Amino acid sequence: MPNRVPFNEALLSAVGTPQQAEILDSSPRSRVWRVRLADGRLVIVKQITGTGDATADADTRFAREAAGLRLAGRTSGGPAVAPAVLATDPSSRVLVLEHLDDLGRTDDWMPGYAESLARLHALTGPADAGALPVSSGPTAADAESFLTLAGALDVPVPSAVPDELGGLLERLDPAPHHALLHGDPCPGNDLRTAEGVRFVDFERASLGNGLIELAYFRIGFPTCWCAMSVTAAPLTEVEDIYRTTWRGLTGKDVPGDLADACAGWLIQGDALVERAHRGMADQFARVPAEDFEWGYISARERLVHRLGVVADMTRDHDHLHALGRLSSTLAGRLLERWPALRPLPAPDSRPW
Repeated sequence: MPNRVPFNEALLSAVGTPQQAEILDSSPRSRVWRVRLADGRLVIVKQITGTGDATADADTRFAREAAGLRLAGRTSGGPAVAPAVLATDPSSRVLVLEHLDDLGRTDDWMPGYAESLARLHALTGPADAGALPVSSGPTAADAESFLTLAGALDVPVPSAVPDELGGLLERLDPAPHHALLHGDPCPGNDLRTAEGVRFVDFERASLGNGLIELAYFRIGFPTCWCAMSVTAAPLTEVEDIYRTTWRGLTGKDVPGDLADACAGWLIQGDALVERAHRGMADQFARVPAEDFEWGYISARERLVHRLGVVADMTRDHDHLHALGRLSSTLAGRLLERWPALRPLPAPDSRPW
């Protein structure tokens, strides 16, 4: 039964007896309940699911979520940025978490999100190497697929672009970086509480460069169904908040190049589809023939936005100038062939 909470004796001993349980919306990869215990406390119970061939993946996601939440539970002199882990049962892949009172949606959600994102990233350092997998990013195969897309759309590739992409892949090597990355910091995975924004759903947590997730504001929230466009003053504000918060916590400037991070998202075809479909096909190869949707935004609309961002950021870039010119031409070609493509919505239309 869906309302039967999967508590074994160890969990009963650790947190108490469930009295009432309400199943909550979640991804197909998990089950989540809001549970009232016999002593009156509310907790969240999350079970990572997967059977048969998916068992190994479910075990991995559970381990990453448990490790990510524990690292995120550090406070570093300020309020927590994730719910506390009260108990776990690895045998059934169950986590019992602190219940958070979500204050609900607000139009001015981005500053608090940016501050908490920087605080999350600053919680870890070199001493935490190995606590989580190293973040994954674009590969040589992604770069080749991106260039093949240009050819399929009859857009000439400037001769300098392959070398620029090779240099980009080297600069995006996550190994020297140890920021705690959420892995999917999408609106909806953030809760607005009285103490500030807290993040949930750490199944893709990793260690890497925080710019990969700061880039979400510019590149359109690339792992999220609810893609959106942040521009002008709001974009400047949130990036300033992130960088100021990071500097205050670490004593250093944010390492790396935001243009590199955005270009890295651009050349990943898998960032055009939801997680369940990643690694299944060359998504760029599909773009000339079909415009597949994820949420209420199509793949071509996401791609046009990302191309425009990279083109704007690299006009005077020392290492990505030719890629910027290619991006500008590709965006124009997509809009020429499919003039009905819509711009991404503004964040004040956040639909959750």
